[in-house]
Amino acid sequence: MKMNMRKTVALTLLSSLWLAGCGGSSSVPEETRAQDARIFTTPNFAAASDYEAGIGGAASFKVQAGSAVATDRWTGVLNGAGYRIEVPKTGWNGKLVMYAHGYVGETPGLVVNNPPIRRYLIDNGYAWAASSYSKNFYDVRAGVEDTNALALNFTKIAAEKGRTLTAPSRTYITGHSMGGHITAAAIEDETYNTAINKIRYNGAVPMCGVTGDTELFDYFAGYQLAAQALAGQAAYPFSKFADIAAAVKAALFTTFTTAPTAQGLKLSEVVKNLTGGERPVFTQGFANSGLQSVVWGTFGRDGTVNGILNKSSVDTNRFVYQLDNNPALTAEETALNAAIQKVSAAPDANRLRTDGLRWIPKVNGEFKIPVVTIHTLGDMYVPFSMEQIYRARANAEGNGAWLVQRAIRAPSHCDFTIAEQAEAFNAMVTWEQTGVKPAGDDVTTPATVASPTYGCTFTRNTGGVDDSATTVNTRTAIAPALAPCP
Repeated sequence: MKMNMRKTVALTLLSSLWLAGCGGSSSVPEETRAQDARIFTTPNFAAASDYEAGIGGAASFKVQAGSAVATDRWTGVLNGAGYRIEVPKTGWNGKLVMYAHGYVGETPGLVVNNPPIRRYLIDNGYAWAASSYSKNFYDVRAGVEDTNALALNFTKIAAEKGRTLTAPSRTYITGHSMGGHITAAAIEDETYNTAINKIRYNGAVPMCGVTGDTELFDYFAGYQLAAQALAGQAAYPFSKFADIAAAVKAALFTTFTTAPTAQGLKLSEVVKNLTGGERPVFTQGFANSGLQSVVWGTFGRDGTVNGILNKSSVDTNRFVYQLDNNPALTAEETALNAAIQKVSAAPDANRLRTDGLRWIPKVNGEFKIPVVTIHTLGDMYVPFSMEQIYRARANAEGNGAWLVQRAIRAPSHCDFTIAEQAEAFNAMVTWEQTGVKPAGDDVTTPATVASPTYGCTFTRNTGGVDDSATTVNTRTAIAPALAPCP
């Protein structure tokens, strides 16, 4: 009897320790970080003007030209996060789409963005909702929790606004960039098990998403360290990049980044292999000086993702820097790899928490719902290699059959036409509703990705009334340099 009692106590203790390590409630307070002390403000999300002009540069919230659908439109604040909800007045199909916006910077003012395919959604009977999140910076944890909370409160908010709705028959999630990270993380088993606000989504469309989670910041570091080495500054401290930034650029570019020097051309090869390998549109993406300025602006950080973490998560030890498409290292490549600094992550920098989600939620590939992604081939900010990481993780977990990925022939970040986004969303929903899996691209076979016509299948260059002129013009500008699509 005493032995059984001891075993019971021991098992209970082990169970408690396991639960604490895997997130969830705990009486032990968690450590604090810089992000926890920051204060953010919500605008008046109920102001009438918000319906028309949008907030934070978002697409208009008004019913756009060509749509005859009358909608109920509600704004407000939930748990410190602003929100927008739009539901067709009649003909709602019972399905709710949650939209997760991308990174909006380090400003205190919270913003809500409309889904770019907003008109497509309301024209096809969907309701949609979007949160500002309660925090800015790269706070994916807040993004997941606040988006989930809004989805869970959808019918309650509707009732408070004067309309009785049944619970959605399906809830989908989609988002761009950091919102793509939020989307991919929200459907993970680990997220469901450790989140405060728990919801099972029925399908997801991460777009230009950070589906490699913290590996994005490893990429920024690897890029920086390779640039330093090729510019003759290999030994300079990783975190002091600002002191040598001008000298590094001068050594690598006559004009940043459109006119590389001989060493700059070598950097281009290194970055090509870091971002997904030989592929169409890489050259145009590397020459995108505006976006490259954003990427280079991440160099020299301390690895805590601007205070989201307390310790550095950056690790570059796995990178092999290459100057050509042959995996075998030449003598020059061997020397370059030896010269480039290695950076190691601090132990448990992004560990499981006892009070909820990790500070940077993981994308482990643990999902069993239809997921369709789209990603531009020339993106240097959230590179195409994120898709390759996502594929490897999903396959490793035995869930590769639930993932369809599509490559888009465009040179910038999240540089999609409305048609490309709507087709991806419709493909996901059709798959979820009928069980018929849609077509996608092979993102991992080097010879396939390197084909001059890679990405043609799902690229839609024809602009519609809701497409930005910038997106359409960039497609037109790069077309002469690309192999024509069949």
